[in-house]
Amino acid sequence: MGAKKRDKNQKADDAKQIAKDKAIAKHEKESLDALGNFGSALRVAKGFVLADVDPHSTPAFDGDKVAGQAALRASEAELGDLLERLFAESTAGSKRSLLLVVQGMDTSGKGGIMRHVVAVNPEGVRATAFKSPTKEELAHDFLWRIEKALPEPGQLGVFDRSHYEDVLIVRVHDIVPREVWSKRYAQINAFERRAAAAGIHVVKVMTHISKDEQRSRLAERLDRPDKFYKYNPGDVDERLHWDAYMEGYQAVLDKTSTVGAPWYVVPSDRKWYARLAVQQLLLEALRSMDLQWPAADFDVEIEKVRLAES
Repeated sequence: MGAKKRDKNQKADDAKQIAKDKAIAKHEKESLDALGNFGSALRVAKGFVLADVDPHSTPAFDGDKVAGQAALRASEAELGDLLERLFAESTAGSKRSLLLVVQGMDTSGKGGIMRHVVAVNPEGVRATAFKSPTKEELAHDFLWRIEKALPEPGQLGVFDRSHYEDVLIVRVHDIVPREVWSKRYAQINAFERRAAAAGIHVVKVMTHISKDEQRSRLAERLDRPDKFYKYNPGDVDERLHWDAYMEGYQAVLDKTSTVGAPWYVVPSDRKWYARLAVQQLLLEALRSMDLQWPAADFDVEIEKVRLAES
């Protein structure tokens, strides 16, 4: 492609982005009125059936894509403020932190959530993407590497996949015996109770994508050279186990959605909705913590005088 054509394409892309930004900005204020209670709408309660959830739906939100993107942007300032308050509290001795656990099938939007939601305050974020365990990790209990990655006081911890891999992929592929992984649900619940007792507020999200939408997203990666790096041939192999994974997720939701650490199932066929939903779940969690700016541990008026005279 020649330089002139590249410049022309870039100008066209820039013009589209400017138009998009203007449309979003126009709807920011009114879009907030379309927000409902995401926690109530998405929380997994007794009798929950994953198969009944429409991955293309938008619970707790009545707006369209533009309105959703506008609401996401309009809420960024509050999210940043609350995360700063969370950190500020820790400087005065608070032990509280927030942990976002994101589980989902491949291409269900976990990476987009990291870029468009969590990155609003990267300084206070401790993000961990859990891959296949290393030899060192395999030499320890399955929760060993998870505990090492827990957020410090004042931080937002984010798990891209998590300890739940140890009751999902190991179940689907018979990596460990049933008598081993079947005991892990109770171990996970106990682990999360200990985390809560230590001041960690846990928000667990399943990004729920349909099999058809996953196929479309994988196809897009094969159609675009700039997406080749994201394509993994193993994703197609995993699709052959789709039903087994859904059974595994249903078991996870049944056994580990607790009062202290409930699961939230986020329909994720619409990327913009999944990002908005996770953002709002974080906001609802942070608001419930009643975060306060710490009081000064010095005489403010005296310091004003000293500063003016310095």
